[in-house]
Amino acid sequence: MKAKGLHIRISERRLNKLKVYAASKEKTMTQLVEDWIDRLPVPEGLEVSVPPAGSVTTPP
Repeated sequence: MKAKGLHIRISERRLNKLKVYAASKEKTMTQLVEDWIDRLPVPEGLEVSVPPAGSVTTPP
């Protein structure tokens, strides 16, 4: 899967909070955002084309 970019505008305070939290969890800010998105419920009637993270397994 090809990665896409996301640009958001947030306050400097929130950006710093995210950076500090990411460092404390030894994760990147991208990983935190992806984890949050993966926890969102799928709206009823919406078909999801990509399985949730961790559910894809590769054959031995």
